[in-house]
Amino acid sequence: MKNQDIPVKIKSLTDSIGRPLRLMEVCGTHTVAIFRHGIRDILPKNITLLSGPGCPVCVTPVKDVESAIVLSKMNNVVLTTFGDMMRVPGNKQSLNEVQAEGASIRVVYSPIDALTFATDNKEKKVVFFATGFETTSPSVAGTLFEAERAGVDNFYIYSAHKTVPPALKALLSSDDVMVDGLILPGHVSTIIGSKPYTFIALDHRVPSVITGFKAEDILQGIMMLLEQIASKRSDIEIQYKMAVKEDGNQKALALMNEYFEPCDADWRGIGTIPQSGLSLRNKYSHLDVKNIFHLDIPEYEEPKACQCGSVLRGVKIPTDCPLFGKTCTPEKPVGACMVSTEGSCAAYYKYGMHR
Repeated sequence: MKNQDIPVKIKSLTDSIGRPLRLMEVCGTHTVAIFRHGIRDILPKNITLLSGPGCPVCVTPVKDVESAIVLSKMNNVVLTTFGDMMRVPGNKQSLNEVQAEGASIRVVYSPIDALTFATDNKEKKVVFFATGFETTSPSVAGTLFEAERAGVDNFYIYSAHKTVPPALKALLSSDDVMVDGLILPGHVSTIIGSKPYTFIALDHRVPSVITGFKAEDILQGIMMLLEQIASKRSDIEIQYKMAVKEDGNQKALALMNEYFEPCDADWRGIGTIPQSGLSLRNKYSHLDVKNIFHLDIPEYEEPKACQCGSVLRGVKIPTDCPLFGKTCTPEKPVGACMVSTEGSCAAYYKYGMHR
């Protein structure tokens, strides 16, 4: 089918289904791409696109940010982190703010940069704040392999990694999350493949399509979802075939599984999701900074009135939040969804939904 024919097909399928539809794009990169390409403007009015919990910055809880802050203030410790974590609100401050007060924080582009810094500064204990989904955890595992191989003994990680399938299982099992189809993440799926999503079709009967990020990819993914809904099917289909295989990237998975094992994890605004995090296996516990230092974390709470949790679960959209565009803006974010470039609130604000 030619690209220009896809919107016509979407309109035809929507008319034949004959009811309002709620589709969730799980990945934050999809949220931004949908806005950037103006896809909402060309979809039939009875299709609502909701954002899901696929922004790793957004789902990092206050507890982990506070732990990173505590580490950055310790003597002889340097915290290394991705730049997009710097402005994520903790209880009272962000990493950016404590760095301005003198905390030892270094922004890196990759975990291997953090390892290089540790190699060059052996008198320091260097901690990498390891955040992200299955897309980044293999690179962290690879960095740990290199650290072990090179005998670097002053490099540690704080694992705040999350995994996507358990989060989707928790969402779909919730009574207040109502979706007719899922636009599944492309980047994560290049690592894990399509098989880990099988439960979505079998247990929850929700049509799902792993989708790429170009405008034609997203529109084709939506068309494939509508075809499933119209024919009353619930499958896990791959639109992003140029990058995603059914079995995923076996080498990356093997590396990730060598160093990490599933654990229960807290998600900002959502709560604890069983087996949705990654912790270091016992044989690598000497690389886990939580085993090196006792982290005395102060009492904390989620920002009052912030609806980030409901937005991440697809129960609300950013403009439903009373803080959105008023006391919460990209310049002064209250919730993490306004911080990341992949955050739903940041995307809504950037593309004018606050007006």
